[in-house]
Amino acid sequence: MNHFRLFGLPQDFEVDIDRLNEQYRELQRTFHPDKFANASALERRLSIQRAARINQAFHTLKQPVERARYLLELHGIDSEGQTAKVDQAFLLEQMELREALADIRDQSDPVAALTELTDDIRHRTEIVIQQLTEQFQDASEQSLAAARENVDKLMFLNKIQQEADEIYDELMGY
Repeated sequence: MNHFRLFGLPQDFEVDIDRLNEQYRELQRTFHPDKFANASALERRLSIQRAARINQAFHTLKQPVERARYLLELHGIDSEGQTAKVDQAFLLEQMELREALADIRDQSDPVAALTELTDDIRHRTEIVIQQLTEQFQDASEQSLAAARENVDKLMFLNKIQQEADEIYDELMGY
C-alpha cells in the first residue's frame, strides 16, 4: 500500500496537511505499539513495524521535497541518484543567493538584510512548489522531467533557508 492510500489521501503533490495530521493521529491510536503491550510477541513486532511504516509515510508526505521525491518514485523516476540537469539561470540564482548569504554579517543591519533574503527564499520556494503542483497534476513525461529538476531546486532552497536560519540564530545569540 502506498503512503497516500495509507492515509486515505489522493495521490497528488498537493496534500491537505490538516487531514494528513488527523489521519496520522487516528492511525497512531489504532496501531501504536503500546496498545499491543499484552499481545503475543508476533503481534507486538507487527505493531512496531506498522507504527514505523506509518511514521515514515507521514514524514514523507508532510515534507514537500520528500513528497515530490516519493511521487517521482511512484512514476518510476529515481530522484536519489545524480542530480537532474539544472538550467543555467538557476545556477546563477544559486550563486547570487550564496553570495548574499555570505555577505549578511557585513551589512549595516544584518538582521534586516537576512529577513529580506529569507523572504526572497520563501517566495522562490513557493514558486517551485506551485510548479511542482502543476507538474504532478499534468504528469506527462515532460512535466515529470521538469518536476525532477524542481526537486533539486527545492532541495537547494531548503538548504539555503536552513543556513539562513542558522545565521539568524547566531545573530540573535541563540
